[in-house]
Amino acid sequence: MIIKNCNLPDVNTRKFSFWRFRFLIVCGLVGSLFISVGVGLADQPRMVLADAVVCESISNFRPVNPAVVFSVSLGEVFCFSEFDPVYEKTAIFHNWYKKDKLIFSMRLVLSMPKWSSFSRVQIRDADKGPWRVEIRDEDDNILKTLRFSLSD
Repeated sequence: MIIKNCNLPDVNTRKFSFWRFRFLIVCGLVGSLFISVGVGLADQPRMVLADAVVCESISNFRPVNPAVVFSVSLGEVFCFSEFDPVYEKTAIFHNWYKKDKLIFSMRLVLSMPKWSSFSRVQIRDADKGPWRVEIRDEDDNILKTLRFSLSD
């Protein structure tokens, strides 16, 4: 008859515990790497604003005569924005303000891999004074504020 001492684990049980412990440590380390990478990807912006200006016109998808003071005799003013890169299809907004009053908001859809867009407002003599365009993302975060004035 063989009597087994119940107080001491046998050799096979100790080996199994040792390897199980090592396996769990390795899994934990590998898992923490993926969690760190995943957090970084979640925080990645959907797009990067490369350039934004207020200008007199757009030609060949590029701004013409960017400035901070414009004559009302132009009849219209443009806001140009360029995004590079665009990681996923998303929308932005060009919000046009005269003094602190929202005059016009334009929703613009961006596509991958890069995208340029513009909006414009028609101006009259009564529109003289300080203006701004806020470029915002879909979550209403301000990406950039462009300030300009309209004069004679």
